[in-house]
Amino acid sequence: MQILTFAEEDVPTELRARADALREQAWPGGGPHDPALRPVTMLLVSPEGDVPAALDILSKRITHGGRPYRAAGLSAVVTDVAHQGKGYGRRLVAAAREAIGESGADLGLFTCDRPLRRFYERAGWDVLEGAVLVGGTPGDPFPSDGPGFDKVTLAGFFTERAKRDAGAFRHSRVELYPGETDRLW
Repeated sequence: MQILTFAEEDVPTELRARADALREQAWPGGGPHDPALRPVTMLLVSPEGDVPAALDILSKRITHGGRPYRAAGLSAVVTDVAHQGKGYGRRLVAAAREAIGESGADLGLFTCDRPLRRFYERAGWDVLEGAVLVGGTPGDPFPSDGPGFDKVTLAGFFTERAKRDAGAFRHSRVELYPGETDRLW
């Protein structure tokens, strides 16, 4: 198995079709991401060309506590139902964490459903206790603690400045505002 990384618009046609079919298992009706978020696609690809796991990384600048940060987060993480439990998803999520750290991002932030918390922790992410990501837009916010959600916020702090400021993100509302297409990455 190898991990291949592409700008979303550069994914080869055959791999895109396989990844899109895989995403339909978990994220029916999803589509391309907002190009303003500079989407990057990571695929775990078998020697035969199958795609048992895929995810996307979205990036943008945010301001928190009056300070600017380069933030990135995981989106549309999926492992083929036939391949779950083999460590493929964890391998890909850990590689994405490393890629975000190497990209120059100050921090990685995203949410997951509470039952997936341990999965992401095993891949190297830390739970950001009490933090709520606020998606959508300032005029139409979409918070991760909204009605019907049971989300956990995960984070990685990569730069020295972000590591020093990590405490400011705990027990806070982080205004992510990725827009209308990717309301809460």
